[in-house]
Amino acid sequence: MDGLRFAIPLPNQQIFFGDGESEALYAAAVARLEAAGGVAVKVDIAPLLDAAKLLYSGPWVAERTAAVEPLLRAAPSAIEPTVRTIVQGGLATTGVETFRGLYALEGHRRAAEAIWDVADVLFLPTTPTIYRLKELKAEPLALNANLGLYTNFVNLLDLSALAVPAGFRANGTGFGVTLVGPVFADRALLDLAAHYLESFPMTDTPPLDLTPHKPGIKLAVVGAHLDGMPLHWQLTSREARLVTATKTAPAYKLYAIANSTPPKPALVHVGDGGASILVEVYELDVEAFGSFTADVPAPLAIGTVTLEDGTSVKGFVAEPRALDGATDITHLGGWRAYIASL
Repeated sequence: MDGLRFAIPLPNQQIFFGDGESEALYAAAVARLEAAGGVAVKVDIAPLLDAAKLLYSGPWVAERTAAVEPLLRAAPSAIEPTVRTIVQGGLATTGVETFRGLYALEGHRRAAEAIWDVADVLFLPTTPTIYRLKELKAEPLALNANLGLYTNFVNLLDLSALAVPAGFRANGTGFGVTLVGPVFADRALLDLAAHYLESFPMTDTPPLDLTPHKPGIKLAVVGAHLDGMPLHWQLTSREARLVTATKTAPAYKLYAIANSTPPKPALVHVGDGGASILVEVYELDVEAFGSFTADVPAPLAIGTVTLEDGTSVKGFVAEPRALDGATDITHLGGWRAYIASL
């Protein structure tokens, strides 16, 4: 790395949102490169930071809106709430705003190109800090923007980038740095990253957390929450873990609820004369299960479902009114078969 010119932000642009450990780890990574013969060059990355803001506050939101507009208009509740909030903003974007954004981006691109006149690579924190999942769920837009402070501009400006590890915080969470280069610099960045990792191996890897897993609550889902279905995100956003794909005991009937958006089924226990219905069983932490249950809309409810092996888990059941105008689809054996038949 002798003679490598690596660009770092101006001191007032080295932002870590109060995370002193990240700041120290970045400073240590810079010092390591300098000790190996690299030359640190302070550059103004304001054009990059301004370009990054366009990702969520400019016309590129409308680009995402265009991809999901039919679903957004027909069944907005099928889209994860935070994503829905973002893409709904694109509906109001005008053509004038789009061209203004394009012109602004080209200005940022020209300013960014000047970096390569004085440096071979940009050397940036991959993320300026780290958050707990609970914190992200509470403020998803602001905190995700913070996490992308040093990366959200990469695609917009057609740059190359590669992240490498650069140490660990006291709580065992990792810190990394990103090597950023001009377009088509991928191979050069790979070579540089390999040299970096060989020169500075991460030997202080924290021990694995072997704390026994606290059992959660098992939940059987039968319709719109199945993997790949419109509401599956309500499980993944709560870190639900798939336990098994199985069937209920042969004591149920399955109905397609009338006028439900997105389409949802009603699982009804009938005893004799019922059938086995395909379900997926997930495990959620107690707190996640509680918040999930709170979001279940009538006429659906969470009750107890008996599986084909005789065990019982929590699962979706239906109030009697769910059958008003509903279609009996028990003979299909499951919700996927019904959706496929439409």
